[in-house]
This record gives sequence, structure tokens and C-alpha cells, in this order.
Amino acid sequence: MKVIFDHISFECSKIVTQSYSTSFSLATKMLSSSIRSDIYNIYGFVRCADEIVDAFHDYDKESLFNKFEEDLEASLKDHISLNPILNAFQHTYHKYKIPHHLVLSFMKSMRMDLKKSVYSTEAEFKEYIYGSADVVGLMCLRVFVKGDDERYEALKDSAMALGSAFQKVNFLRDLKADHEHLNRSYFPNTNLQELDETSKLRIVEEIKEDFKMGYDGIVQLPNEAKFGVYTAYKYYYKLLNKLQKTPSMEIKNARIRVPNYQKFGLLAKSYVNYKLNLY
Repeated sequence: MKVIFDHISFECSKIVTQSYSTSFSLATKMLSSSIRSDIYNIYGFVRCADEIVDAFHDYDKESLFNKFEEDLEASLKDHISLNPILNAFQHTYHKYKIPHHLVLSFMKSMRMDLKKSVYSTEAEFKEYIYGSADVVGLMCLRVFVKGDDERYEALKDSAMALGSAFQKVNFLRDLKADHEHLNRSYFPNTNLQELDETSKLRIVEEIKEDFKMGYDGIVQLPNEAKFGVYTAYKYYYKLLNKLQKTPSMEIKNARIRVPNYQKFGLLAKSYVNYKLNLY
């Protein structure tokens, strides 16, 4: 029966989430069980696309990406895929009426990573961020508001800002790997080989503005989603503060992390704030 295959598909997306991101997985566990699986389904999809362009260096990445894109479109059209990750995603896509243009924008940004390595203008950077991060926030928002168009429109800008903040923190954290292993430079008007404190703090302040706008939306989310998203917000803000305090030379030479014991401490503090309504 297809219900068994669907269950297996959902479990595959959950395993992908747990295997690739302990922080996102922890935050997702704080969501209501009624929407948790759908967020796993979205993450599984975006992670697989990202892995093709970022990790499969011994293979023809463009050919793999083209095939993945063809299978994606077929899954959305046919409401099924023999690829469990895409089968799970198409379920969530149709359930919450995720706009197709969000999927197209995401895939466009992923395709950029196949060949484009430097984002030299603000316009290029914003286009990439929108497709790689903002639209993922919007897909998740469709789930959080359970497809309610009015609430979705009201919270769109905040969801995009939070997606941008998370992505930019990742870029700053992964500066060394992106530059040395993938030969990529995302931040415009910034010489990453000579990153100084002034440039770093300019990036940090820009991210804080995104976080501020994203926070305004978190407090308006439905209860099913609020604690999970707030947990992710607290983790990434903690990571940003750590990056701000880390000398720019060290950021260029090492990957800055938040230890697991601090993650669990943040979770405990977030839970207290949530229960006492101390946002």
C-alpha cells in the first residue's frame, strides 16, 4: 500500500535531517507533532539538492542536478516519486499548497552553485540569498500557518528575514570551507582573503537587522510552531554572537561551533522563556 511507502519516505527525510544538522533537528523536535514531519520533508528536499552541488565532487554534478530537477518536477506533477525524499516533499508541497515559484527559485540558486563562485554585487547576493534561504523560510511558513493565506502574507517578510539571517550566519561560520574547498565567496564587496574586523562587524550588524525583523514574526506564529522556531533563532543568534567575538583571522582559519552542552542549555532557557511568555 502507498501509505507504507509514504511512511518510509517521511522517515527518510527525518533521517536526513537528523544526520546532517543536529541544531535544525533539535529545533524541529520542538515543533508540534502535527507539523514536524512536514518540516523534515522540506529539509530533506533542500538538503539533497544542496549536497549535489556541494559534496559530490567525484561525479558529474550538473548531470545529477538535472536528473534531480527532472524527478522533482515529475513528482510535483504526478503526486508520487520513487525517490523517497521527493515523494515526501511532494506530499507536503501539495498539502500546504506551497507556491511553485518558491521551488523554482530555490533550484535556481542551487544551480548557481554549480558554476558561479563569486557574488560581486549586492543584487547578485540578494538573488542568491532569496532562492537559497528566504524561500525555504517561506515553505516552512506555509506549514506553520497550515496554508492560511492571510497569515502567510502577514508573516512573509519576517520569514524571509529569518531565512536570510540563518543563511548569512552559515556563510560567516563556513568561510574557510566555502573559500578553500568550494572556491566560493558570497559576501559582496568583501575580500575574504583579507577579512578584517571592520568588514566582519559590518556583516554581523547586517545579520542582526535580519534577526530583528525575523523575531517580530516569531512572536506572531501559531503555538504549534513558535517554540521550535524560537529555539532555532536562539541557537543561530548565539552562534552569531560567538562569531562576533571571534577574531576575523580565526574565522578564516577554523569553523566556529556552538558545543552541544551550550545547545542544550539554550534549549532549556528557551523553554523557560516560552512557558513564561518572556519573549
